Amino acid sequence: MEMIELTEQTIIDQLVDRLSERYPSVPGDKVAEVVNARYARFNDRPIRDYIPLFVERAARSELAQLSG
Repeated sequence: MEMIELTEQTIIDQLVDRLSERYPSVPGDKVAEVVNARYARFNDRPIRDYIPLFVERAARSELAQLSG
């Protein structure tokens, strides 16, 4: 079986897509802005394994507030 390795940026891009679907009342560019702002906080972190998860949790929280 062949494993497909996703890049961190691909995972973040997919996260933007999923959250855009989950929060349709928030414009897509705002979802991308929120996710990328959360992602930028981890730029200098050496251990990268859980960063997409941390980004998703923080972005969901903010988007939930924005969507009312």
